[in-house]
Amino acid sequence: MKLEIEENQPLADRIRPTTLDDFVGQGHIRNRIEAFTQSRRMPSLLLFGPPGCGKSTLAMLLAQLTGKKYLRVSAPEAGLTALRKMLPGQDILILDELHRFSKAQQDFFLPILESGEITLLATTTENPSFSVTRQLLSRLHVLRLRQLSREELIDVSMRGARELGVELEADSHKMLAAMAGGDARTLLNLLEYSAELPKEKRCPECLRESLPEILVRGDRDGDSHYELVSALIKSIRGSDPDAALYYLACLLESGEDPRFVTRRLIISASEDVGLGDSSALNHAMACHQAVEAIGMPEGFIPMAQTAVYLALAPKSNSTYAAYRTAQKEVRENGPMPVPLHLRNATTSLQREWGYGRGYLYPHNFPKSWADQDYLPSELVGRKFYHPKEQGEELKLLSWIKQFKRQR
Repeated sequence: MKLEIEENQPLADRIRPTTLDDFVGQGHIRNRIEAFTQSRRMPSLLLFGPPGCGKSTLAMLLAQLTGKKYLRVSAPEAGLTALRKMLPGQDILILDELHRFSKAQQDFFLPILESGEITLLATTTENPSFSVTRQLLSRLHVLRLRQLSREELIDVSMRGARELGVELEADSHKMLAAMAGGDARTLLNLLEYSAELPKEKRCPECLRESLPEILVRGDRDGDSHYELVSALIKSIRGSDPDAALYYLACLLESGEDPRFVTRRLIISASEDVGLGDSSALNHAMACHQAVEAIGMPEGFIPMAQTAVYLALAPKSNSTYAAYRTAQKEVRENGPMPVPLHLRNATTSLQREWGYGRGYLYPHNFPKSWADQDYLPSELVGRKFYHPKEQGEELKLLSWIKQFKRQR
């Protein structure tokens, strides 16, 4: 009966490591982990990382190595009322998905951690800077776990295959690792599915046809959401169309809202391309409208076109940088009085005060340019805009330079 129960357990539980030597991955924090196991008292920890990287496994392993009583619960399943009843007699609490507790609920742990009544080993997939209160964070050691590498996943796959008693080609292990996208749990699910197939159907070609389609894992509220869009924009800024297309595909395949992507393309068109190619903004706006009109999945077509166009276009952030400089001036010194000659004189009293007096209407002069100051007197001569002499901006610059020489 015991054997049947073990065989019915999920594969992840059956091959869960019992020693640190068997734990796969996270070499960058191994020294810290070993130091914790050798300390007189296990500190409270927050294990932060993507799904399937070993957070819960590591928490359970650390708890077991202490030899103390521990309780494992999941935040979505355990309310505080139930938790209060379960904690007495326990030394360690393993709490999965801490971020699912509200900020008010997280305050429950402050006094029991402060008193040393219990050690908390919590896990989260969301950035604790945003999902965990500052008060609770200050009482926890945060360990950031990384997504498992392809080689580490192959190791997990081979262990799982041995446990299942199935043989797979090396290329089949590689294919499963590639499909898992860094998630060991997904890998083991695929492996269990593969083990149910006839032996002749376990070659890479057969598995590719037989295995269920794995959706790219999305994280629209977490770090990868912002990391991917950051990589997309920086690839455009760096004039790399191949990288831009890759990160665009990562975003869309993970289920990202296409409107979020098109809005970022609009911003990039103005911030990064700017006056280098002033039509870039029109392209990005047209892309946004096209995606709104046709929807997905065909919406990738105008988005791909726009991403490549922006990557290939001449770049200039001169207007973005100029505004930031002007903004800094206003924030630090406040707005200066508008020169009298630039003010509208809409009443006789304002005309008596000198509003509008001496203003030169540019269209009354050759080439619509009049030699007069526009900045407040305290800022006359101050330069906010520093053009880049490339792309269309060079043409615009040549137009204005002819007037500047006259001053």
